[in-house]
Parts: sequence; C-alpha cells; structure tokens
Amino acid sequence: MDLNPASNRALLYLLLAAGGLWLLYLLAPMLTPFLVAATLAYLFDPLVDWLERHKLSRTLGTVLVMLGLLLLMAVLALILTPLFQAQTRLLMAQLPRLLDWGQLTLLPWLHSSLGMDLASSQTEIVTWLKGHVGELTKLTAYLPAVGNQGLALLGIVANLLLIPVVTFYMLRDWDRMMAALGEIIPARVRPSLTGIAREIDEVLAEFVRGQVSVILIMTLFYSLGLWLAGLDYALAVGMVAGILVFVPYLGVTVGVLLGTLASLGQHGELVALLPVWGVFAVGQLLEGMVITPRLVGERVGLHPVAVIFALMAFGQLFGFFGVLLAIPASAALLVALRHLKAHLDSGQ
Repeated sequence: MDLNPASNRALLYLLLAAGGLWLLYLLAPMLTPFLVAATLAYLFDPLVDWLERHKLSRTLGTVLVMLGLLLLMAVLALILTPLFQAQTRLLMAQLPRLLDWGQLTLLPWLHSSLGMDLASSQTEIVTWLKGHVGELTKLTAYLPAVGNQGLALLGIVANLLLIPVVTFYMLRDWDRMMAALGEIIPARVRPSLTGIAREIDEVLAEFVRGQVSVILIMTLFYSLGLWLAGLDYALAVGMVAGILVFVPYLGVTVGVLLGTLASLGQHGELVALLPVWGVFAVGQLLEGMVITPRLVGERVGLHPVAVIFALMAFGQLFGFFGVLLAIPASAALLVALRHLKAHLDSGQ
C-alpha cells in the first residue's frame, strides 16, 4: 500500500527522532557536562533576561549569575565542610570500637539467633590478612590500575572544570541558540511545534517549582527533626539529606549514614540512633508517598506510578543523569503525545 506524502513526512520525522535518541544513548557518557550546563542555562536564563531588561548587558548579567552560583556553592561548602571533617575524625576514632562491638556483640548474636558461627573463622581471617599486608608495599605491581583510576579521576576533574565554561557560553547565548534552533524547523510546522515547546516549557517550570519546594520542605523537616532528636549537626545533616532528595533514595541514604556517625560520636550508644533513624523513616515515607507525588508528579501531569516507572527506566538507560531528567523528559513526552493524539483525531 502506497503512503501519501504526509505519511512519508511523518515516517521520516519518526526515523530522525529514533536516530537522535539512539545517538543520544551512545553519547550519554560524554554528554554529562553538556547536559548539566544546558540544564543550568535553562534554569537561570529567566534571571539573566530579567537583568537584561534592567539595562545590563547579556554578558554582564551572565557573569553576575555565575558569580551568584559560585557564592552559593561557597556558602554551602562553609556549612558542610565542618560536618565532613568531624565525620572523618569520628569514623577513624570509632573503628576500634566498631570492631570490638562486632566481635563482642554482633558475632555472638548471629551465632545464638541465626546459628552462624563466624567467630571460629576469626583466626584464619586474621592470619590471611597478616600474610597479605606485605603485598600492600608492592605498589609497582598495581601501577597500571592506579594509572587507569588516575585517568578516570582526571576525566572527572576535567568535566567539573568544563561545566562552568560551557554553562557561561550557553547562558550568554541561550536566546540566540533557541532562535537558531527555531530557524531549523520547517516553516510549515513551526507554529505548531512552537506551541508544543511553549507548553513543554510551562510543564518544566512547574516541575522545577515543585522540585525546589520538595527540597526546601525536606531540608526543613530533616533539620528540625534531627534537632528535636538532639543531634549536634542537625542543620548540616538535614541540608545534605534535603538537597540530595532530588535523587531518589540518595538523600535518605546519605542522611542516615551521616546521622548515624554523628549520633555515635555524640552519644556513643546504639539506643541514641533510634530517634535519628525514626526521623529519616518518617521523612522518607512523607517524601515518597505524599510530598513528591503531589508537588512534582501532579504538577507535571504524571501519575505517581508513572513517576516511579520513569525514574527506573531513564536510570537504566542513561544512568545517574537519566534519573535527574526522568520526570521532565517524561512530562515533555506526555505533552508531545497529547498533541500527536489531537492531530491524529483531527484527521489532518
């Protein structure tokens, strides 16, 4: 059966879109700094536009916004650095106590409750460790591995340095890039695609506002809850857990780890961990079942089950930043599919 010209064009666009997605999948490992820079440019372009409307040049407005971001990161570093320094010292000081606890409490409990007799293997384990300690001095045998890890670390540092540079140029030239992108679109479909892009922009704006609201609420909840639990580093731990809440389960995992170490260093008793763990358990339930679905999922028009599926699917395909982009990308796809359905229903 022959296809009409409209069907041929639709098939061509579909193939181009599929090819673009496949290319994006292949290039995902190297696109990380560019995706981060594009995300930052998209988020802060309205602020630069506002500065531009107040008689500042685009370049100067971009410089001021970038300086503001660096200042914000410096303030966060000043707040969080004492926490991590204290946690490092605490971890080093607590290792002997943790080993004693494991030997005197954990191993007997495992033996009496689960029938696991790990204590009988302690001598063999210690003997094996002592026999292999000398190998740690033979660093020359591991130089290739160290070199590979050094190259990986160098790549991470290069990406971190690349992000602000790319962000500056993208933010400064954002409007011109969007205009140039609009010129690439065929004139016949430009009005409809512009309308779709505008609607996607509105959905993404709702997503950003919702996500910022979740971060602020959870930061306040964790900080206040840990303060009521009597934790000395309540503000720092609450800020870390709240800021990282945009990545599912990362905020609560890091928060529980830091809160546990801080509580052990402060009280030295396992019973004191219960209030800290209780705060994070309640916070995770509220964030996962109430706050995020209502403030993020409903604002972008996605059902909570769809939000969970999007997070898992994009994370599987694109890794860490796939998780970050899952909800906005799904919302954009939802808008596009809604317009496609309306177009097909109209019979055009």
